[in-house]
Amino acid sequence: MDKNLIQRTISGIAYVAIIILCTTPLGAQLINSISPGLIQQQYLYHGLICLLLIVGSWECIKIMKFGKGYEKWVVFPLVIFIFYIFSKRYFHHDFFFDFRLSEILALSLIGIAVVTLFKYPNELYYDSGKLIFTVIYVALPFSFALGLPKFSAYNDTFSLEVLFLFILIWSSDTFAYLVGKFFGKHKMAPKISPKKTWEGYAGGVILTLILSYFVEHYQPELRGNWMMVGFLVAAFAPLGDLVESQLKRNFGVKDSGNIIPGHGGVLDRLDSFIICVPVVYLYFILEKFI
Repeated sequence: MDKNLIQRTISGIAYVAIIILCTTPLGAQLINSISPGLIQQQYLYHGLICLLLIVGSWECIKIMKFGKGYEKWVVFPLVIFIFYIFSKRYFHHDFFFDFRLSEILALSLIGIAVVTLFKYPNELYYDSGKLIFTVIYVALPFSFALGLPKFSAYNDTFSLEVLFLFILIWSSDTFAYLVGKFFGKHKMAPKISPKKTWEGYAGGVILTLILSYFVEHYQPELRGNWMMVGFLVAAFAPLGDLVESQLKRNFGVKDSGNIIPGHGGVLDRLDSFIICVPVVYLYFILEKFI
C-alpha cells in the first residue's frame, strides 16, 4: 500500500477525532472518566480554537513572506489581543447575536479583506497590508467561532453547532469533488483552482442541503434553521478554498504548512471554515430579526 496514502489516512482520522472530541461533550467525558472533574468541554473547545488560531497565524506569516520590518512582530500581539476580547465574551456568555456596531464592522472587514485579495492584490505586497490581512483573515473568523456553541458550566451541557458546521463543510467539499470528478465540464475558476467546476458546485449545494435537512430534523435544539445553514455552507465553502488558493498563488506557495501530514497546514484544512464561520455568525444575527 502507498505509504503516502497510509500517512494521509492516519493523520486524517486523527484530525477528525480531535475535532469531534473538542466540539462535543465526548472530549470532557473521556478525560473525566480517567480523572473525574478535571476539565469542562468549553475549555477543550477554546483550547482547540486557540491552537488553530496560533498555527494559522504563523502559516499566514510564512505564506505572505513578511519583510524585516516591525509588522511581522506585531501580528501575534494583535491576533492574541483580538482573541482575548472574544474569549472574555465567550466565558461570560456575552454572544447575543445582536446588531452591535463592532460585530458588523468586524464582519465587514472580512469581506473587504477577501475583495482586496482578488481585486487589489498589490496592496498585500506591502508589510502593512500583510499585517492587516493576516489579522482580519485569521483572528476574526476564529474569534467569531467562539460564539457559535452554547454551553453551561452548571449542568455540563455543550451544544453541537460547530461539529455540524464541520460535518456540512466536509460534506460540501466531498460532494462537490465527487460530482465534479464524474460530471464536471465547466471550470469555475481555472486560474485559481483548476479542478473546481460549476457542476461540482451545484452537486455540493444540492447534496449538502439534503444532509442539512436531516440535521434540522434530528437536531432541533441547534440554534437557527439548519436548512439555511446548510445552504450557506454549500454556497460559501468553495469561496473559502478559492480565497486560500488565491493567497498561496499570489505568493507562490503550494501548501500553507505540514502540521497535518499528507494534508498540509491548518489553513489548507480550514480554509472553508474560515469563511463559513463569519457567514453563519451573520446569519444567526439576522435570524433573530426574521
